[in-house]
Amino acid sequence: MKEYIVQFKPFLVFLTKFLLSYLVMTLMYQSYLKQFDEKKFEVDHITQIVANQSKTTLSIFDDNSYIMPNLKEASVKLYYHDKWVARIIEGCNAVSVIILFISFIIAFSGRLKHTLVFISIGVLIVHFFNVLRIALLCMAIFHFPKYENVLHSVIFPLFIYGIVFLLWVIWVNKFSTYAKKSV
Repeated sequence: MKEYIVQFKPFLVFLTKFLLSYLVMTLMYQSYLKQFDEKKFEVDHITQIVANQSKTTLSIFDDNSYIMPNLKEASVKLYYHDKWVARIIEGCNAVSVIILFISFIIAFSGRLKHTLVFISIGVLIVHFFNVLRIALLCMAIFHFPKYENVLHSVIFPLFIYGIVFLLWVIWVNKFSTYAKKSV
């Protein structure tokens, strides 16, 4: 048994670091969300920020883009060309995606400074592309409403997860302790 532990130590270290960091950050996030009463349709601050930034991004293309609180559920209504095209809920804020991203970087951690800088820049990149994703999704739904399901369920999740995957590849190949060192 000991030889298997030694043989698979890198994988076990990766798995432990990933699961622990994912669990800790998820519990912290869930604790944060408990501050908001869904029964009173309260939207958390991060989701509200994402809604505001998505509206601002849409305003580049249309002056009649705006947001309003949803009085029937904990979400923000997003309007484009004066038409309600989307509701932004807690799951749209990409925090769960960011937690996944950070956990992977921690699991493949490199030097502390590189790790912290890459996490900070990566979080900003994921957030930026998530806001852009929401804005583009709203425009696509407005212009192609019959494709709403495939746009929301397939195309745009691939977009955000593709960004995260690209960041992971860059991290592993350039900065992690597993990256090949040039001679």
